[in-house]
Amino acid sequence: MPRRGAPPEVNAGSMADIAFLLLIFFLVTTTIETDAGLDRMLPPIEPPDTDVIIKQKNIFQVNINREGQLLADDALIDLKQLRAKAMDFLDNNGDGTCTYCKGNRRSESSDNPTKAIISLKNDRETKYGTYITVQNELVGAYNDLRNREAQRLYNRKFTDMEAEFLNPESSTKIRDELKDKVQKIQDLFPQKLSEAETSTN
Repeated sequence: MPRRGAPPEVNAGSMADIAFLLLIFFLVTTTIETDAGLDRMLPPIEPPDTDVIIKQKNIFQVNINREGQLLADDALIDLKQLRAKAMDFLDNNGDGTCTYCKGNRRSESSDNPTKAIISLKNDRETKYGTYITVQNELVGAYNDLRNREAQRLYNRKFTDMEAEFLNPESSTKIRDELKDKVQKIQDLFPQKLSEAETSTN
């Protein structure tokens, strides 16, 4: 019968090497998701030399309360109506200077697309999903009007042209061809989407 001696010692010298290799393995194989953000241009650091006077009728005010209800120009509306209301405002052509606009030319609404500003204000307790959905509808209003003009001028959707222009895999030749076209459509309906200070109550 074999004698029972002391248990054999475990050599722990290589444990640190194994832990280090496992750490490297997980670092290399793990994918880190990047957060998707909203494309917004910040105002310049320097204030303008002259004060800009904006007529109240050139501002389309959208408010979101804590329950997710929408007020557009002080009227309670459904989210499904927001895009159409924003498009009516942007395309109004109140002063008659816009040759490509197809709006109703109401005197109480925006003068033309270059002067029209959409102001968005939300409550601090507004749900993030509601906020993003409202943002998407407002940007969608701009894109729908830009698509209309791109179809008229170039027989293409603006969103397709812009995506191809911004795609880093597009050739330099294609990007050069699209640059002026994309800029022209953006100038017809400049995206002036302002966010007012968040409400606390």
